[in-house]
Amino acid sequence: MPDTDTILKLTNLSKTFLSPRGELSILDNVACDIKKGEKIAIVGPSGSGKSTLLSLIGLLDTPTAGTVEIAGVQTESLSEAEQARFRNQKIGFIFQSFELISPFTTEENIAAPQEIAQKTVAKEELTQLIERLGLEERRNAMPQTLSGGEKQRVAIGRALMNNPALILADEPTGSLDRETGERVLSLLIEAVTEPDTTLIIITHDESVASRMDRVFELKNKMLHERT
Repeated sequence: MPDTDTILKLTNLSKTFLSPRGELSILDNVACDIKKGEKIAIVGPSGSGKSTLLSLIGLLDTPTAGTVEIAGVQTESLSEAEQARFRNQKIGFIFQSFELISPFTTEENIAAPQEIAQKTVAKEELTQLIERLGLEERRNAMPQTLSGGEKQRVAIGRALMNNPALILADEPTGSLDRETGERVLSLLIEAVTEPDTTLIIITHDESVASRMDRVFELKNKMLHERT
């Protein structure tokens, strides 16, 4: 029987790329189990493969070997279209560079995952989320008029909109000043705690890592949990 408490299981995950010099190995036999509701930090030196690992977990790339199991589903068995639907339903993404849609307002950016899924946008739920994020007065603002902290709050809202089981955040405070970054991180932790959403953060900031439940370090192509 599947372990219903495990939201993410990586088994012997490897990734290689072809380069002009031949095959380049980025990850080698990465393995870990993450429980529902856990807050996880992944740290490691630049170029160690952290973003590659997050792309594999988020089904944005495919592993050379090994498996990614999310919510009991062996994702490699899904077709490309099925993976896209699964990603939209189960995974929320937050990027350092925000990745907001320029012609969309704050509200439209946050609602985008439901629009993509061709769902009817739950207006009441959308309003409640905007209020939780403290963006009521910026609801109709365009991305270019928002501060860095506001943009990241919009990105958090977009990641949360479909109530995903898993949120993947790649250096979510990396482009923010310290004070704004701490506020955004606190908001993110608070936002995922109540619905028992699992949060995985890639960070180089040890103060961010210290606020997570578990910390993994990626080095020598493998993932090691700090104890």
